[in-house]
Amino acid sequence: MSEEKSIAIFVTVTVLGMLILSNRASAAVYTVGDAAGWNFNVAGWENGKHFRAGDVLVFNYIPAAHNVVSVDRRAYNSCTTPKGAKVYQSGRDRIRLVRGQNCFICNFPGHCQSGMKIAINAM
Repeated sequence: MSEEKSIAIFVTVTVLGMLILSNRASAAVYTVGDAAGWNFNVAGWENGKHFRAGDVLVFNYIPAAHNVVSVDRRAYNSCTTPKGAKVYQSGRDRIRLVRGQNCFICNFPGHCQSGMKIAINAM
């Protein structure tokens, strides 16, 4: 391989690495429900916000009282937990958004139906 080609590959890899790191560094962090945290009537909290893939949602709540379940749109609409759904229970969960639809519910009985759910479309 020629020295010029080696330098070109090195520069390309370096630039790509810097772009990836700068994209991660610019990710926004959102606390779901703001100061009130992940609680009843949080539905609609996401309105007016612009989310991107890589942004982080922070769910603050009392673990004995709530949880966070990552679900698809169908489970979000029906307030059900599909088999194999990821359930978070720490009370200080940090979840990175993926491109497209991101839906979350609390699956404690009656909580989702009472407004403990959000649906976010990340660009």
